[in-house]
Amino acid sequence: MNITGVLIALAAVCVAWFVVTSLCIFDNLRRRGRPVNFLLLRLLLFSYVSQYREVTIMEDGRVGPLFYHWIVSINLALVLVLASVVASR
Repeated sequence: MNITGVLIALAAVCVAWFVVTSLCIFDNLRRRGRPVNFLLLRLLLFSYVSQYREVTIMEDGRVGPLFYHWIVSINLALVLVLASVVASR
């Protein structure tokens, strides 16, 4: 397997990490009694992440760990895809 394939595989893992983290944030908000709509999850994802951030800051005084997992996973996926494009040239 060449380096491009490895980078794409790692990016796919990061995207899966992002999806799982997004679902965990959705579930966390739902358990806290916040109104969330699963059918509109893709459209309202940024709003839900913002709500999660606000709720965890109000409760604990700091941002919850899922927020950082969400940010790191999607940014790492982006970097890996860009690196695979550069490596393929």
